[in-house]
Amino acid sequence: MTPANATPIAERSSSSVLELIGNTPIVEVSQLSPSPDVRLFAKLESQNPFGSVKDRIANAMIKRAYATGRLVKGQRILEPSSGNTGIALAAIARITGNPITILMPESVSIERRQMLEVFGAEIILTPGGEGSNGAVRRAEAMAAEHPEWCFLHQYSNEANPRVHYETTGPEVWRDCPQITHFVAGLGTSGTLMGVGRYLKEQNPDVQIVAVEPPLGELVEGLRNLDEGYIPPVFELWKGREILDRKRIVRPRESIEMTRRLVHECGIFAGISSGASLAGALK
Repeated sequence: MTPANATPIAERSSSSVLELIGNTPIVEVSQLSPSPDVRLFAKLESQNPFGSVKDRIANAMIKRAYATGRLVKGQRILEPSSGNTGIALAAIARITGNPITILMPESVSIERRQMLEVFGAEIILTPGGEGSNGAVRRAEAMAAEHPEWCFLHQYSNEANPRVHYETTGPEVWRDCPQITHFVAGLGTSGTLMGVGRYLKEQNPDVQIVAVEPPLGELVEGLRNLDEGYIPPVFELWKGREILDRKRIVRPRESIEMTRRLVHECGIFAGISSGASLAGALK
C-alpha cells in the first residue's frame, strides 16, 4: 500500500534509462580554491546513467542518426573512442538493437575495455603511441571499406556540440548564473563549443578555458591542438572565437587533482576531470 498523499509511482518513474541523461547536479568545491575570493563548482556528469558527460553526445548522435535515416535497427555502428564515448555508445546501441565496433588505443585501461565487453561491443585496438588520432584514422579507413556501417564520427558530428548547447550550457547557466569562467578539457571540443557558445550568448564576459596536455604527453580523453589534428566541430563552431585561453596540464597534475577531489570533496572522478580541475586552479 502507498500513503494517500504519496506521488503515484508511475509519475516518479522514467520509461527508459535514456530519459535520465542530463540535468546533472552542480556541487561547490571551493575548499580546493587557492584563493578565498574564488568559488569553484563542479558539474557531476558522472551521475549520468553510463557514468560520464559522453552519455549526452552518444544519445544525441544515435537519435540524430535514426531521425535522419542514417541508422536503422540491426545496422552496425562504428566509432573511435578512448573510453567514455565508446562505453555510452555501446550501452545505448544495446538498447536500440545495433551491433557496435569501437576502435581505441591499446593504452586504454583494461577496466574500460571490460565495460565495453559487458555491453557486447567489438573492440579493435590501435597502436598506443598513435593515441586517439590513430584510432580516428583507422576508423575513417574502416568506414570507407564498409559504407554499409554507420560511422558516427564524434569529432565531426554536429549533434556533439549541439547537445551541449541545448542541455549542458542551459543547465550550467540555470544553476550557476554568476559564472565568470567555464573550464573543460579539450578532446572532441564538443563540450567547450556547445557550452561556451551558450554561455557567451547569455554573458559575453564569461571566459571559456580549454585544458590540454603538453605536446607528446597523454591525458586520456584530451588532445593538444598543436599535434596537427583539429576536430572538425572545433572549426565548424568557430572555436577560436569561443575560446578565450588555454591551460596546459601535465598527466601527473591531473592524477593529483583526482586524488584531491576524493580526499577533500568525496568526489570520485577520472583523469580528464582532474585535468579540468588543475586547469581551473591555474
